[in-house]
Amino acid sequence: MKVPHRRIGTHGPEVSALSLGSWHTYDRMRFSDAVAMIRYAVEHGINLFDVGYYGGFSLDGKPVPDSFTDVLFGRIVQAAGLSREDYVLSVKLWVNNYPDRSFGEQLDELLLRVGTERADFAILGDIAGLRPDLPRLVRDLGELVDQGRLGGWGVNNWSCGDIRAAHEAATEAGVPGPQMAQLKYSVVRRSIADGKPFRLLTEEIGLSLQASDVLEGGVLAGNLQPERMIGKDPGGIRARIAGPVARLAEIAKSFDATPAQLAVAFCLTHPAATTVLFGASKQAQLVENIGALELAEHCGAEIRAAVEGLWLDREAVDPTGRR
Repeated sequence: MKVPHRRIGTHGPEVSALSLGSWHTYDRMRFSDAVAMIRYAVEHGINLFDVGYYGGFSLDGKPVPDSFTDVLFGRIVQAAGLSREDYVLSVKLWVNNYPDRSFGEQLDELLLRVGTERADFAILGDIAGLRPDLPRLVRDLGELVDQGRLGGWGVNNWSCGDIRAAHEAATEAGVPGPQMAQLKYSVVRRSIADGKPFRLLTEEIGLSLQASDVLEGGVLAGNLQPERMIGKDPGGIRARIAGPVARLAEIAKSFDATPAQLAVAFCLTHPAATTVLFGASKQAQLVENIGALELAEHCGAEIRAAVEGLWLDREAVDPTGRR
């Protein structure tokens, strides 16, 4: 099955409904296996790749070790024989050291590491506890778009209020505003993406959803002791996620699917979902997740009803995304 394409926001690029992330993936693979997997992904319609330089900052108070997945990605696409037109590059820009380190400087370094001259999209990192100068921020991003170095931008796990404020600042400045929100979203973590404040953003400004952490670090796929680093845990529900895993497997079996396929299919059914982001360190995982597309198309409503009881952060997280 070819992965279909959807538009990001109101004027973003056309991207695949499934997208591949780089967070601790390519650095855990044999290089030849990664080349084969990326080639397979593109041949089957996947064109959106989320690439970031991870390192030099802390996550939940813990230092993030230096990573070279961005450098590896650039070498992988080269070895796979892909041209720059074959894929959409979405990069990470960090706000925690902005404006001391400008978005232009960050973008230049990342593009150098990947080995390309432009990014089609950028996702701005979490701003929890920060109060960035939004008028300046949107103008700086607008300048990068004007220069042709960046195609558009979105945000990672910003509150609904901050997204709306950024949109309003961009409108006032006459520059492109946020087109997509990359949010943690899964069968157990739903309060923000399924909440009314986010729905209003999608309806009123045309914001897209990029679902991330959809397998909760692999736990929902049955890996109860993942070795790789997992991102933040809004609502503090991580210790409880192993509880619903057996029930998720039972539900998946009733649909003749794997737990991973059911979890990805659930995210694909969100009305604002442009793309579902996941990491794959084996081609078999990629093939499995592509199988979720047909499952979502034919059984979407039934899947959403079946997993309703697995929602863990219903009372733990404010739907606005405020902490």
